[in-house]
Amino acid sequence: MKFTLGIALALATAALIFAGMFRSPAAGGAVGIAAGTPILAPRGDSPERALSILLADLQRRNWPEAFSAISKTSDVDRASLIQEWMGTNGSLRAFSNLESFDLRPMHATADDAQIRAHLRWTTPVGPIEGLKDFHLVREGDVWRVVWPKIQLPSVPAQVVPVTYLRWDLVTGGSGDEWGSHNVDAPHVRIISMNAVNSASGAVVMGEVVNEDAIPAFVNVNATLLDGNNSTIDEESSFDRIAHVLLPKQVTPYRIDFPQIDPGRVKNVHMDVRATLVPASADPVIGVMNQKMDADAQGNHVLRGELLNQSGQVVNIPHVIASFYDGSGRVIWVSDGYVDQALLPLSSEPFSVEVPRTVADKIKSFHVVVNQYSLQRS
Repeated sequence: MKFTLGIALALATAALIFAGMFRSPAAGGAVGIAAGTPILAPRGDSPERALSILLADLQRRNWPEAFSAISKTSDVDRASLIQEWMGTNGSLRAFSNLESFDLRPMHATADDAQIRAHLRWTTPVGPIEGLKDFHLVREGDVWRVVWPKIQLPSVPAQVVPVTYLRWDLVTGGSGDEWGSHNVDAPHVRIISMNAVNSASGAVVMGEVVNEDAIPAFVNVNATLLDGNNSTIDEESSFDRIAHVLLPKQVTPYRIDFPQIDPGRVKNVHMDVRATLVPASADPVIGVMNQKMDADAQGNHVLRGELLNQSGQVVNIPHVIASFYDGSGRVIWVSDGYVDQALLPLSSEPFSVEVPRTVADKIKSFHVVVNQYSLQRS
């Protein structure tokens, strides 16, 4: 009896594994898998399955299999595909991994299909999401992805004149020159503060100005107090602020309090701290062609381009946008990272989302750019 039961269980397990190898994706769109998990299914017998397997191969960096799923009509070679997916020049993409994805069919015929992929990336600055549309064609009995031509920036050799301002810090000791405490701290001031409710909790936002003639490293902290003047929670602006402020420069800031009921908050205590640091006004990054529109999902988005006007590589650009109502009050602060590096005298597109609850109230906006360069680390 035990021997018969063992054989039955073994046969049942084998049948389930065999059925799983040929299981179709769930209705409503295919879902990405964790890196390293194999997909045991026929390759490319439907547009959704073909794209799902391609993204899984890219996720695992299985380049030969991934490139085999690219249509022969694509104007791309394997090296360019790897370079685009892995990132170059120390960009944020070079430190990121595709965590998961969802697929949503947009259009399909017998030989042609359009699918939108919702990609979720893990990065050193937190999770980042994005949308990418894919075009697929049938080639014989299988579907393959038509990968668009990759336009990688190429900067010719040239001389870029240096005309920027620079502040050096001379210390009286042998200690670290960064954040010197043996001189007076720069004078910075919070010029606006607005506490609002959001979908995820309470949010405190506003602007800070460096009123001094020297650069400052700035951080803003907020403490939420209840009706008894007791502390509910304390948080800092973290990376939603331009930390290094040159003289007279203004930065927005945003402090999130997840899961905090704004109804409990009766007062907000603000604290801004500044430290003297060496700094320079280079690289200069211009913000071009800014406009508000809607993305493919109907969300309001601020789009534009970042132009690196210097001769240095900006590895990780970080955009922070403040939005104002008709009275000039800050009603929201959004931020976003550009996953491609900004090469000298080159540009990259950016976009930051705006909540629908404030989109209709926006009358103007202002963008500042943080930047991280490996050569300065």
